[in-house]
Amino acid sequence: MRIRYALQRIRRSLARARLGIVTVAIAYLLALLSGGIMVHAGNQFALGYRDRLVGKAQKESPILAQSQKGHHLAAASLDAGGNAAAGLASLLAGYCVPAGYWIALQRGWVGGVVSVDGAHRSRLSTRYEAFYYFTTLALQLIPYTLAGGAGVNLGFAAFGKPSWTGYHGARVRFLRIPYQALRDAAWIYLFTLPFFAFASWFEFTM
Repeated sequence: MRIRYALQRIRRSLARARLGIVTVAIAYLLALLSGGIMVHAGNQFALGYRDRLVGKAQKESPILAQSQKGHHLAAASLDAGGNAAAGLASLLAGYCVPAGYWIALQRGWVGGVVSVDGAHRSRLSTRYEAFYYFTTLALQLIPYTLAGGAGVNLGFAAFGKPSWTGYHGARVRFLRIPYQALRDAAWIYLFTLPFFAFASWFEFTM
């Protein structure tokens, strides 16, 4: 019964937040395509950003340090925790609707620019590399899209008309967020956690 109730609540929450989720998904897709096209076209700004980003991560990231030592489960656990925290930050930032979309555009663009390797060769050149890249990307962006969309939905619910948003009833004082929208965001965020965990497991164990 508890599982059935949880699934029903998640389904209703996703339905009410669908505008935020769909528009955030579009932002991710456009930014991802933009980043991918730029690096594959040899754009020096995009390639330079990719090299600086990856180089910094290789030097400073404790996650990659664990992976390089062969501690793949430890790396996956750290990565999942970091992604879950970043997903929560995306959700909270979505209350300021433009910030929610900006985060999606930035993260999506980064996902696109890393579609080439250190030698600037396409990671889509072989079936395995393409499968690994697209699968890892999809597994990460699905929960980020849900969390970000739930956050943007908070902004819509706070500042939109109840007749348009569908949220009525009591609101958080000063923030104007309907308590019902907060509960929807919480359910959606809980729903994303297994996705973050599985995405990290796939990335560091495959």
